[in-house]
Amino acid sequence: MVRKLLALPPVHVPGLGAIDLSITNSVATMIFAAALISVFFLASARGKVVPGRLQACGEILYDLVDGGLTGSMIGDRGRPFLPYVFALFCLIAVLDIWGLVPGQFTVTSQLAVTVTLAITTFIIVVTVGFLRNGLGFFKLFVPGGVHWAMLIILVPIEFISFMVRPVTLSMRLFGNMIGGHVVMYMFGSFVVALALFAMHGGLASLGFVGSALSLGMVVALSALELIVAFLQAFVFAALTCTYLSDVVNLDHGH
Repeated sequence: MVRKLLALPPVHVPGLGAIDLSITNSVATMIFAAALISVFFLASARGKVVPGRLQACGEILYDLVDGGLTGSMIGDRGRPFLPYVFALFCLIAVLDIWGLVPGQFTVTSQLAVTVTLAITTFIIVVTVGFLRNGLGFFKLFVPGGVHWAMLIILVPIEFISFMVRPVTLSMRLFGNMIGGHVVMYMFGSFVVALALFAMHGGLASLGFVGSALSLGMVVALSALELIVAFLQAFVFAALTCTYLSDVVNLDHGH
């Protein structure tokens, strides 16, 4: 649940009205994540010939995004977008993993956060599309090699598909994070409920078996959630590269 940690007076913005800039647990977690990422890469970027463990870990993450995402999906033209995609990947990964710590707030389970990240990516894609292609950006909605009669149907479909990208991008991250937490909460409740039931003795003692199985499921789901947390950050960054590739390489694809 989002709660205020530090109340600040609202700021009045013309056209938007009063905006609450109070520091919530969500904001504090994002600030902490950004600081943690900054400290990690400042500590790992020592440039030693023989890298230590910290530097090697930093280089692996960098190569993963550089070679595995921007380089392979966008090509040489993807180099200018590497800082954004890399920052996006690291931020989502840290927020996802931090949310698995018991008692900590999961920022990426808040739809407002995932929608903001998705809209930011969408705005960048549209801006880059127009800056690089001008009005040729609209060729994105016209599939090549298709008879003109089919374009009447396909162009609106392509346009709608493009416009719903922020929705699918945000809902995928939000759904996976909140869904995993709900399932873990359910099995965690079974651990306690079945154990309390088993304390009545007699046949009810079999509840300890169910409680132990539920505990095993919680442990297994925790490991799975750790993988999903990293995977969702990778998927979000990969889809961002896919959308950028569409507009960056538009003149090559049409």
